[in-house]
Amino acid sequence: MQQNSGAEKDLQLRELDAMCVNESQLQHKWYYNLKYLIIGVLFGIVFVKAEIVSWFRIQEMFRLQSFHMYGIIGSAVVVGMFSVFLIKKFSIKTIYNEPIKISPKEFNKGQIYGGLIFGFGWAITGACPGPLFSQIGTGASVIGITLLSAIAGTWVYGFLREKLPH
Repeated sequence: MQQNSGAEKDLQLRELDAMCVNESQLQHKWYYNLKYLIIGVLFGIVFVKAEIVSWFRIQEMFRLQSFHMYGIIGSAVVVGMFSVFLIKKFSIKTIYNEPIKISPKEFNKGQIYGGLIFGFGWAITGACPGPLFSQIGTGASVIGITLLSAIAGTWVYGFLREKLPH
C-alpha cells in the first residue's frame, strides 16, 4: 500500500509539470522502441529541410524579420489544439488501448519566469530543445554545449523546484 501511495504522489507531482501524464504498465522488448527512433530521425530530417534548425531562421524570428518560424510555430499550436480536442471528444486511447488522461492546468507566475528564461536561451543559442539533436546531426557539434546546458538547466530546476514560484 505504501508503494502505491508513493507512486500516486509522484504522478501528482508530474501532473504539475505536464499537460498529459500517461503511465503505461506494459512491458515491451527493447526493439519496440525502434519505431520511435525511426520517427525521430524522420522528424529531424523534416526539421532540417524546413530550416527549423537554422540559426539564421531563428535569429530572423527574434528580430521580427521573417514570418517563417512564426508560421511553423502557429500551425503546430493549431494542430496541437485540434488534436487535444479530438482526444477529449472521442476518448481516444493510446496505441496499446490505454486511456489518455489530460489534467487541468492552472496559470502561475512561474510560467512567465520560465518562459522568459527559455526564450532568452533560445535567442542566444539559436536552439530550442526539440531541434538540438537535429542540429548536432547536421554537424553543428558546438550545439553539444547547448545540449549539456539544457540538461544542466533541467537538473537545476529539479533540484530547486520546491523553492521556485509555482
